[in-house]
Amino acid sequence: MPRRLLDRTNSALERWLPEQRLFMKSDDSTRFVRLRPLTQASVLAVGAVLFGWSIVASSLLFIDNISEGSSAQQAAISQKAFEHRLDSLARERDSRASEALAAQERFQTALGQVSQMQSALLQSEEHRRELETGLKVVQQTLRRVMNERDAAKTQLAGLQQGKDGKGSPAARNVDMSETVQMLSNALGEIATERDSATQDAQDARQETEQLALQKRQLEQRNDQIFATLEDAVTISMAPFDKMFKQAGLNTDKILSEIRKGYSGTGGPLGSVSMSSKSPASLTEDDKRAASILQKLDEINMYRIAADKLPFQLPLKSQFRYSSPFGYRWGRLHAGVDMALPIGNHVYAPADGVITAAEWEHGYGQVIKIQHEFGVSTVYGHLSKIRVQKGQKVSQGDLIGDTGNTGRSTGPHLHYEIRLGGKPVDPMTFIKAAKNVF
Repeated sequence: MPRRLLDRTNSALERWLPEQRLFMKSDDSTRFVRLRPLTQASVLAVGAVLFGWSIVASSLLFIDNISEGSSAQQAAISQKAFEHRLDSLARERDSRASEALAAQERFQTALGQVSQMQSALLQSEEHRRELETGLKVVQQTLRRVMNERDAAKTQLAGLQQGKDGKGSPAARNVDMSETVQMLSNALGEIATERDSATQDAQDARQETEQLALQKRQLEQRNDQIFATLEDAVTISMAPFDKMFKQAGLNTDKILSEIRKGYSGTGGPLGSVSMSSKSPASLTEDDKRAASILQKLDEINMYRIAADKLPFQLPLKSQFRYSSPFGYRWGRLHAGVDMALPIGNHVYAPADGVITAAEWEHGYGQVIKIQHEFGVSTVYGHLSKIRVQKGQKVSQGDLIGDTGNTGRSTGPHLHYEIRLGGKPVDPMTFIKAAKNVF
């Protein structure tokens, strides 16, 4: 039966692979080897399999080299973009702070000018009231003098007709003429003073209107300055707030802790002075200025908190993520693995205190740092430890070198972040920091 099957197979393959004979000739004989169609097909199949396997293996090696190269390039590009973004944000933060200080100085100057204008306006108003009072007195005096003049004219007419009977008419006429002349001179002086008072009152009204216009213009300018500052502060605070929320942190609690640690006051004591302004008497500009200063203080608190939390990367060299956070073979992989050669420097991503710098089973050479707000970090498989237990470190300090110690399949850095002792995905902090740094 197998023989018949082989014959049928050879007959079927005869059409594409006819039988071949390989002759081998020597000095005294000639021999040949028969290559039947099935044998040829088997040789071709084995050759095709070997050729395909070599192509697939070469492709896999080529793709792996390309992926490693692209990962390194992407890491370099990400590092450069990170540094460029950090520099630009630092410059923008300094620029915003300078603008805020300059705007605050302009605001204080403007408030001083407004106070001077208000004082001048009050003085001009008092001067106008005094002029109006003087004008009323002049008008009353004028009416009284005019009444006296009319009475004198009546009396003079009676004397001229001889109705009085006292003294000579000529003496009385002379006396009356002198009286009338004196009254005329007084009336002239009063009229001049009245005209001058009227002109002064008109000038005071024009000056008051001019001061009111300048005050309105200054208020509009202050409103524009406040609007610009409020927009700048809001734009500056948004990335920080988003970064802390994405990292799963309580911003109110963190800012409260920062304020407790940075609330020191001091200096020699002086005499007690009370402010003349109560909260109810504060103007809208005063309230807006206080709100802007409060937000600037919150931005500064955010910046301090960012330096105390591990938002920075522990590596400055090029690397690739070789293993993520999560369960692996049924066990929790509590951090991320960053693959790179042995001997690259590892840096503290935030301020803290070294709680462990030793050999630990599984981790090999390991460093642990306790940061503030219940956050800690772990650095495993190191080749060299450059810190000691109990040592304080600042953000960016060199703490060790990458290696391949402990339970490790190759040189890399095992990086963990823990909140309250529980491991969290470090990529949460790393991705959140992209909003600011």
